[in-house]
Amino acid sequence: MNTTLDLFEAATVSLTKAAPIKDRIADAYRNYLVYIHEEDLPVDVCEEFRALADTLTRVDPELRGDDPLRATVRKMSNNDAEVAASAVVRMFGAVSRAMAVSHETTTSSPKTNVVPLHAAAG
Repeated sequence: MNTTLDLFEAATVSLTKAAPIKDRIADAYRNYLVYIHEEDLPVDVCEEFRALADTLTRVDPELRGDDPLRATVRKMSNNDAEVAASAVVRMFGAVSRAMAVSHETTTSSPKTNVVPLHAAAG
């Protein structure tokens, strides 16, 4: 039921919670962004999304019970986490705009072939 836009919105909202930035970005990724499929993204967002996923999971876990996300976020600086959070918000905006444009083109009134009566009578 969750669309890509819904997942980005939920991730963005999770970034506004009162918690350390590294906890917020980990929560946004683990609970929402991980469920987004690249093929559902606008072309101009795919590369940035892939880069974000790589950025948040690039460190191999060294501790028992760890995963790449937890290991990576633990080693990130707060500034790196802020950059990642900003990327989420930017992508949410881009996906939202792309969905609005897509919605406009699919719901615009169809062109009909209306022939004025005086032209048809001739």
